[in-house]
Amino acid sequence: MPERSIHLPDVRERAQAAFLGLAVGDALGATVEFMTRSEIQAAHGVHREVVGGGWLRLPAGKVTDDTEMSLVIARSIAARGEFAARPAAEGLAAWLRKHPVDVGNTCRRGIQRFMVEGTLEAPYSPGSAGNGAAMRMVPIALATLGDEALLERRAVEQGHLTHTHPLSDAACLLVGQLLHLAVLGQSLGQLRSAAEEATVRCAKLRFEPYRGLATGYVVDTMQTVLHCFFKTESFEACLVETVNQGGDADTTGAIAGALAGAYYGLEAIPRRWTRRLERAVMAEIAALAPTLVELSPLGRGGAPAAR
Repeated sequence: MPERSIHLPDVRERAQAAFLGLAVGDALGATVEFMTRSEIQAAHGVHREVVGGGWLRLPAGKVTDDTEMSLVIARSIAARGEFAARPAAEGLAAWLRKHPVDVGNTCRRGIQRFMVEGTLEAPYSPGSAGNGAAMRMVPIALATLGDEALLERRAVEQGHLTHTHPLSDAACLLVGQLLHLAVLGQSLGQLRSAAEEATVRCAKLRFEPYRGLATGYVVDTMQTVLHCFFKTESFEACLVETVNQGGDADTTGAIAGALAGAYYGLEAIPRRWTRRLERAVMAEIAALAPTLVELSPLGRGGAPAAR
């Protein structure tokens, strides 16, 4: 059973913190994406500010595909009242046609397949074990609050638009489950137990001892995120620890930021970071996050099922 009673205003605020944490982690990590830990240390010492740059030469506060694709999915849910694969795919196709600043190869192939064939599920491929589906889980988690079985179905449906692989499925579900717990105000111990239970079901997601890899392979991504989240004791410490591992730092930063935002709350996100974010992104997150909660089973009056 949940350890605390559910207070919807708190849930809405934590939902906004999860989405905002995603964007902040994305913007912070993009600066050091594809750098090694030693390269980051040589260039920045400890990277801890939203300054832009990086291989994409981004303006400070610019987000990448992690946040942009999540916003596309959130818009499709808000417009329809629930997640549906086709409207989400149509939104992603419209986004891709605008030539976004960044898009991963597997995501691009999956969206282009839909544009050409109209199919809603990518074929299985050993190369589909990337992190591009797990990074889009915030809107799915918020829109399924109160119903873990619905979360599992929606996580797989949205993931398979581009990534059809058991490891991607397992990562998407775990991110969603942890977000559910954190947004509902559950303890760090309960989140840790859920993460450890997931590693029993999928041993490759085991995050301790940490191997120090932060690539786009979803196993490395999840190990980095979970190691850093459970190792640290604040939103800022979690994000700084995560992105300074280098590698696919915008995505590890985005997922870690979502979890840490949901757990630590809105006030824990440093203002010096949010002040650098694009105003339009901030405004849209502030509008969409509570809308997704209201559309969820919990927001419609359901109670979260016991774990």
